[in-house]
Amino acid sequence: MDLSITTWNINSVRLRLPLVEDFLKQARPDILCLQEIKCQNDEFPAEALKALGYDNIILHGQKGYHGVAIASRFPLAEDHRQDYCGVGDARHISAIFEWGGRRIRLHNFYVPAGGDEPDRTINPKFGHKLDFIREMRDLKADAESGVSAILVGDLNIAPLENDVWSHKQMLKVISHTPVETEGLLEVMREGGWVDLMRHHVPADQKLYTWWSYRAKDWAAADRGRRLDHVWSSPDLTDHLRSIDILKEARGWDRPSDHVPVTARFSL
Repeated sequence: MDLSITTWNINSVRLRLPLVEDFLKQARPDILCLQEIKCQNDEFPAEALKALGYDNIILHGQKGYHGVAIASRFPLAEDHRQDYCGVGDARHISAIFEWGGRRIRLHNFYVPAGGDEPDRTINPKFGHKLDFIREMRDLKADAESGVSAILVGDLNIAPLENDVWSHKQMLKVISHTPVETEGLLEVMREGGWVDLMRHHVPADQKLYTWWSYRAKDWAAADRGRRLDHVWSSPDLTDHLRSIDILKEARGWDRPSDHVPVTARFSL
């Protein structure tokens, strides 16, 4: 049985609902994970997604900021919302679904961006990001007996050299500073996670999921970063069939600065 999961930082689901609807009609993933929905739970356009067959929706919304959602074609159970750093931000949601005789825990994350200065002594937002990543080390891919795991989301860190347009020029830019990249790689190592995007595409190849709004011609400049990720427990790696990054979505009308990333499995 085939399974497809899309992760997408939509940067306001209500503002970009037409883009979401068009994408779902064309790509038809089994599960859609959204980040930065920027709305409270009762403001989420659930009926529009249900009309397209996504009857199972779980939310962790917040007024005006952050927020994550999972919309699925099949049932979601045992949903959980972790309050990382204890500040009350809506940055994580997870649930279990069953597919091909497996129980799979799906985590959806929106990691703090971290502001502009990579120095926690003058930029509390950067300190908060580092604390958030440190706390993520406790999340294990094999945390639940008999349950596989998938982790997706906007993790706001491009950990490898070819996850950014210029490794040298980005070393002092938040999202690719050594303390961030090492921290995220430590989350993977300690948690026993596999980076499925790099399992599929070799680390010596450029791979981006985000292009800045600040670029006059984002496509020509192509100064991207891989901020969006798909990880899994090791038992699922051999079942990965493809990873698709829909780069063309960055050029849609009133787009998000992130594009949809879809992982396809054969289970």
